[in-house]
Amino acid sequence: MDAYDDLTTHGFLRVAVAIPEVRIADPAHNATATIELLQEAAAQGVSLCAFPELGLTAYTCDDLFHQRALLEAALVALEQVRAATTALPTIAIVGLPLVVDGMLANVAAVVHGGRVRGLVPKTYLPNYREFYEMRQFTPGDTFVARSVTVGGETAAFGSKLLFRAGHAIFHVEVCEDGWATIPPSSFGALAGATVLVNLSASNALVGKHEYRRALGASQSARCLAGYVYSAAGMGESTTDLAWDGHGMVHENGTLLAETERYARHPQLVTADVDVDKMLSERMRQNSFGVGVARHREEVLGFVTIDVALSPPPTRLDRQYAPFPFVPTDPSTRADRCREVLDIQVHGLAQRMAAMGTEKLVIGISGGLDSTLALVVCSRAMDVLQRPRSGILAYTMPGFATSDRTLDQARRLMAAVGATAAEIDIRPSCLQMLADIGHPFARGEEVYDITFENVQAGERTSHLFRIANLHNAPVVGTSDLSEIALGWCTYGVGDHMAHYHVNASVPKTLVQHLIRFAAETGELGPDASAAFLDVLATEISPELVPTAVSRGAVSAETAGPGGIAAGGAATQPGHSSEAVVGPYDLQDFHLYGVLRSGFTPRKVAYLAEQAWGETYSRAEIKHWLGVFLRRFFQASQFKRSAMPNAPKVGSGGSLSPRGDWRAPSDASWAAWEADWRKIPD
Repeated sequence: MDAYDDLTTHGFLRVAVAIPEVRIADPAHNATATIELLQEAAAQGVSLCAFPELGLTAYTCDDLFHQRALLEAALVALEQVRAATTALPTIAIVGLPLVVDGMLANVAAVVHGGRVRGLVPKTYLPNYREFYEMRQFTPGDTFVARSVTVGGETAAFGSKLLFRAGHAIFHVEVCEDGWATIPPSSFGALAGATVLVNLSASNALVGKHEYRRALGASQSARCLAGYVYSAAGMGESTTDLAWDGHGMVHENGTLLAETERYARHPQLVTADVDVDKMLSERMRQNSFGVGVARHREEVLGFVTIDVALSPPPTRLDRQYAPFPFVPTDPSTRADRCREVLDIQVHGLAQRMAAMGTEKLVIGISGGLDSTLALVVCSRAMDVLQRPRSGILAYTMPGFATSDRTLDQARRLMAAVGATAAEIDIRPSCLQMLADIGHPFARGEEVYDITFENVQAGERTSHLFRIANLHNAPVVGTSDLSEIALGWCTYGVGDHMAHYHVNASVPKTLVQHLIRFAAETGELGPDASAAFLDVLATEISPELVPTAVSRGAVSAETAGPGGIAAGGAATQPGHSSEAVVGPYDLQDFHLYGVLRSGFTPRKVAYLAEQAWGETYSRAEIKHWLGVFLRRFFQASQFKRSAMPNAPKVGSGGSLSPRGDWRAPSDASWAAWEADWRKIPD
C-alpha cells in the first residue's frame, strides 16, 4: 500500500471498543476472551483497544475482590494478556484489581509489545445508590507509589500518566472518573492527550444510555479530543442490576461508533479518530491554552510514557459526508435551513432598523444567490411588519442574459410582491466599452474579462445610485463559495453592497435553503414554483454570450428595448463550474481548508473518501489546485474589503473582521508544494 493511502499518514488513529463475554471471578476465561477480541482488533488494523472496567475478573465480584486467590488469578490473567501482545501491534487497555502498598486499587492496565506500560487507578469511587466501591477499593489519589512491579517488571503507576502512541497521546480514566465534576481526563487533555479512554462498567437503567452518550459527546467536545468508552456487558451478575455493554467512540462531540446494547455475543467496534483535526481545533480555540494556564499545577504533574506504535498500513474506514455544510438527515437539514434563514433575516432586519430605512434595493438575476437574498428580504419585511413593496427589485439583462433567467427573475419579483423594475444595461455598457476603446464597441466578438466586468460593474453601479435615490441599502447576494474562489467582480461589482446576507452561506447550502423555502410555501405557490425552476438552472454569471446568441449580440443590436431577438437559451451558456470547478467538490475543499486548516494532501485524501465514486483522484487534485491558487493567492484582496454580513454557521466565514484574517499579498507556494505531493 502506498503511504498516501495509509490512514496514519493523514493523522488518524484507529481505536476500538471491545466487550467480551465474562465469567464472574474467572480471570482465566476472561483473559482468553480478551485475547480473542484483541487478536481480532489487530487483524482490523486497530492501534488502541479498550476493554471494560475490571474486565479480567468481572465488575460484579463484590466482596470476592478481597479474596487473595482472585487477586492472584487476576495477575496471572494480566500476564496472559501481556504475553499475547508480544506478537500484536495493538495496545490493549484492560481492567483488573491490583494490590498496591497493602491497598486495593481498581486499575486500567496499558499493555503493549509484551510489556505493561502503565497502570492507572480509578480516582472517583462511587458509593451511592447501587454502588459500594469504597467497600472494596481505595481512591487512586490516596496512593504514594509511582511504580509497581507486575510480572517481574516495573511499571509506572498513577492517575497522571499519558501514553504517546505514534502521532497520538492518550489518557486513561475509569468509569466514575468520567462522571465527576472535573474528570481526570480534562487535565489529561490539557496536558496534551488527544485521545481519552474510559474503562467503564455502568449498569443499565432506563434512559441511562442517552445520558452516557451525552457525557461522551460533551467531554470529547470540551476537551477537543477523541473519547473511547467501554462498558460491561454479557456475563456480569444480574443479582440486582442489568448490563447493556454500551461502548462508544466520540470525536469532538460527534459519535463515530457505538456497540449494540444488550448483545448476547462479544463485540468489537472500531473507529478512525482524526487526531490531526483535534490538534487543529486546539490551535484555533485559544481558550484551550487558557485552560492550561489556569490549571498549570495539575498539568505539570503528568508523566508521558512512549509506546512504540507500529501498526500495519491501513486504509481509512470512515464515512465522510460529501456535503459538510449540509446535514444528511432530512429533519436535521430542515432545522438547519430554518435556523440559517432566521440568522440571515434577523441580521438584515437589525441593519434596517439601525439605518432607519424602510426599503431595500436588490438586483435579481433569476439565479441561485439573488433568489435566496430575495427570500431573506421578503421575510425581513414580514418580521418588521412592513409591506414587501418596500423591496425595490431590479432585473438588469445584459449581453448574455437568457430568456430562461429573465423570465425567472420577473416571476420571482412578482411572486413575493416586490416593487419590480427592469433596466437594460447594454446601452450603458456599450458606452463604457466605447469610452475605453474595447474591440467589442467596434463590432469585434471579444468577450474577455473586461467585457464581463463592465456588465457586472454596471449592474452594481445602477443599484448604488438607485439606493441613493431612495435612501435604501443595497442587499448583496454573493455567497461563501464565490467569495472563497474570488468569483465576483471587485469594487463596484457583485463584490460590493451595503449589507450582504449570503456571505457565509456556501453554494451547496444555498440550494437547500431555496428548496426549503419552496417546500414550506410560506411565500406563496407562485414563488415556490419559481424557486424550483431556479434550482434546475445552470449556475452562471451570464456575462459571455452563448454561441447560439452571439449573432444577435453586437454594438448595433444593443440598443434600448429589452433583449435582442435571437438571444434566447434554455440554459445559460456561461458555466461558472467550468471555470472555478464543481461547487459540490469545491465546498468540500473549502470546509477542510477553512474549518480545519488541513494540508492539501489531507483535503484531497478526505475528498477521495467522500467523492471517490464521482470524481477520480486526478480530477480531485486538479480542482483542488484551482481552489488553492484562487483562495490563497488570487482573491484575498477582495475578502479584505468585504461588506458586513452575518455569520451563520460553525463552518466559518471569510470576513476580515471575523474568522479569516490574511494578508492580501501572501504566496500560495507552501500549499502548492504540498498539493504537488498528491499522487496522480
